[in-house]
Amino acid sequence: MRLNSEGRTAEDTAAGPLPPAPFISIVVPVRNEERHLCAALDALLAQGVPPASFEICVVDGDSDDGTPALLEEYAQRSPCVRVLRNPRRGVAAGRNIGIGAARGELIVIVDGHSAVDGPLWLSKLAEVFARTGADCVGYPQPLAVDGSRTQQAIALARSSPVGRHPGSFNYRTGDGFVPAYGAAVAYRAAVFAEIGEFDESFETAEDMELNHRVDRAGLRCFFTSSMCARYQPRSTLAGLFRQQCRYGRGRMRLWRKHPATFSLAAFLPAAFLLVAAASWLALPHGLVAAVAVGYLLAASISAAIAARRCGTPHLLPLIFLALVTVHAGVACGSLWELAFGARTGTHPEERRGAAAVSSVRRS
Repeated sequence: MRLNSEGRTAEDTAAGPLPPAPFISIVVPVRNEERHLCAALDALLAQGVPPASFEICVVDGDSDDGTPALLEEYAQRSPCVRVLRNPRRGVAAGRNIGIGAARGELIVIVDGHSAVDGPLWLSKLAEVFARTGADCVGYPQPLAVDGSRTQQAIALARSSPVGRHPGSFNYRTGDGFVPAYGAAVAYRAAVFAEIGEFDESFETAEDMELNHRVDRAGLRCFFTSSMCARYQPRSTLAGLFRQQCRYGRGRMRLWRKHPATFSLAAFLPAAFLLVAAASWLALPHGLVAAVAVGYLLAASISAAIAARRCGTPHLLPLIFLALVTVHAGVACGSLWELAFGARTGTHPEERRGAAAVSSVRRS
């Protein structure tokens, strides 16, 4: 599908001009994002649409670095930037605070360590909603490959099919309707009135939990590769391990709340760790060694493919280490949550029901 400079197809252009653009609210939850915040906000403020057609609701989770000073500077510089406080600090809480304050017909969630791609990003988003009539929209969200050697290796490892969640759309191409579960990041405001907001008992995977409810409600999600947002990868393997531990916990917490979301592929790292531990205790060490060699061989081949695809053979050892770190982190987090995690609650917005939420929004 070929798009013109406005992000439209030839058929769309022939059909006539676009309807009046809807007001768009961009919700940016942040905490201690001093290193990446300028790139994120500069990309959003560089959009080729009238400033009166969008707002940026930055929700700060009581940052203790230079983030508050930067936000004050941006708020003074542009009337589009609104700064909100998130005393609960969590990402889900920050998203909910931004959604509650948003004035837009369309609401898109953008993280403070990402940068949207190009000045037509908002125009394309509005066009996709108008053209498809979708309730929510998703787009690729790859990791940027322009940092240190370790960051480059982490980005390449995470781009590998064995280095990311099997349900993720972050590296997908093409356009079409898809399940919201692994894709949706932009929503019509009416979606939150119907299904509630983010469950704040989740530290991670809160987006997948919400999107599962989107799918369960029969709402439609359109995925487009005509736009994207690029994320900054972790700068160290230790940071990557901690991140993946949180992801593993989030996935198991999601499964506990919504058993239908269970995926064997997502549980494989934890299953491998369990099998390896059981093998060490109950099976001959030769078999344990065979299992370990099989895993290391598979990880080595995946790392080699990623390095060759991007022409970075010098990063092969680091890519291999990043893949092992991803799997170890997800496995440890998953098993920890299964063993010690409490059953998740339901966010108050869900318990009040759609009618109550709708009445709050109308008031």
